[in-house]
Amino acid sequence: MMAAPGASAGDSIRRAFLWACSLDVMVAKPGNVSMGAAGHGMTAELFLASAEASAPVLADAGAGVGARIERAVMCTRAAAGCNTNLGILLLCAPLAAACERLGQPADPARLHATLETVLAGLTVADAQAAYRGIALASPGGLGEAPDQDVAAIPTIDLRSAMRLAALRDTIARQYANGYADLFTVGLPVLRRQLARRAVWPDPLAHAVLAVYLAFLARFPDSHIVRKHGLAVAQSVTHQARAWDRHVATGHALDLPGLQRWDHELKLGGINPGTSADLTVACAMMAACIDPSLCLAFPALPRAGMERVT
Repeated sequence: MMAAPGASAGDSIRRAFLWACSLDVMVAKPGNVSMGAAGHGMTAELFLASAEASAPVLADAGAGVGARIERAVMCTRAAAGCNTNLGILLLCAPLAAACERLGQPADPARLHATLETVLAGLTVADAQAAYRGIALASPGGLGEAPDQDVAAIPTIDLRSAMRLAALRDTIARQYANGYADLFTVGLPVLRRQLARRAVWPDPLAHAVLAVYLAFLARFPDSHIVRKHGLAVAQSVTHQARAWDRHVATGHALDLPGLQRWDHELKLGGINPGTSADLTVACAMMAACIDPSLCLAFPALPRAGMERVT
């Protein structure tokens, strides 16, 4: 990962994480909380406060993946008082550990290989710490699992525990498959859309929306499944496919239409939170591969940029 002159790997990881988390709320994604559209009892300010509070521990040099997750959840709870970013932390902690190991310019293939090494090295202690973090975050709709339930103390390593949940949870599947969905779906879409910067008035927002819609169009959102059932999640995925096809064929997004869809989803209490989490992790991944993105496409409020540059 290319760090700015004089910056440590931790500084670069923290900057990439904050950039990605800021995009999460600065770009209005249907069903999600954004700067211009609160929802689900939360505001964008809570998400930004959570990101700022959790970034230092997520980028803590030498810390284990489970410890990063647990401590980041603790910092989030102290800053926001609720669960705003558990999925983001679960996805970004292994990514931060992999970027720390690289510590130099990395292409997607090298990052992918290093991330696989990090996942393969996860331990029972990582699982126990991550489970404590999940319990503290107290996400809604988890239900019970027949084996290695999050309410119990895990007896297997974190990757093995995630494999048990991979069929029902897209975030867990990333641990199982080495983040294949991010590398083969999200990252190519993001890079392709940013390469069209001369076409769109706001290429960054267009790219983030394109990634979000790509995930939502391909995978029934795990958060929706837990809260509302598979049928509702599949219905939202079906709606997303039309938008995804529109973007994939080079058309500009119908922003008023997306706003109407956002209103409909929030009116029904439907939040495609897992798709948003995958989008944040994808943006962080892109910024770890090419840190100049944070400068070419600034997303943080000015004060936030001054704190991380």
